Amino acid sequence: MPDGLKRYYGKGDLHFVTFSCYRKLPLLGARHSRDLFVQELARVRAECEFRLIGYVVMPNHVHLLMSEPKKGTPSTVLQLLKQRVSRKMRSRKKATDGRQMEFTFGEGEEELKAFWQERFYDFNVYRDGKVKEKLNYMHANPVIRGLVEHPRDWSWSSWGHYAKGEKGLVEIDTWEN
Repeated sequence: MPDGLKRYYGKGDLHFVTFSCYRKLPLLGARHSRDLFVQELARVRAECEFRLIGYVVMPNHVHLLMSEPKKGTPSTVLQLLKQRVSRKMRSRKKATDGRQMEFTFGEGEEELKAFWQERFYDFNVYRDGKVKEKLNYMHANPVIRGLVEHPRDWSWSSWGHYAKGEKGLVEIDTWEN
């Protein structure tokens, strides 16, 4: 682990994690990309058995508020999630002759070596006030970034669960401390 980067696992805290697309490019900018991401999030959640308290998928990054998994750590969950999404996105980028292509971004742009930045930001959350703060931050993100006028207009977040009790694209575990 790099100097200065410490992860605190094993205390039963929630984890507010943020991870970005490679070079912060909007590789999740298309609806189908975000849909693929949430499908894989649901699968990895079921396999690793963690509670998902909240999320938002943005065009160039993702925020999750999650428990520690029964299997592994938040680091292993993110490794699995990022690998699966990257592989599935790469499989959609096949050339017409069946050869695997590298990710590209835009016309004439350079090939990308990765889909995700290598590391992620992890903040332990153990107070109800912080849980609410992080949920509000996530749900406001699409509005602040100018993608929509109201959080209800961004399908790739847990806002509908908290505001209207909607099922949404991924099942959410309501936080109860």
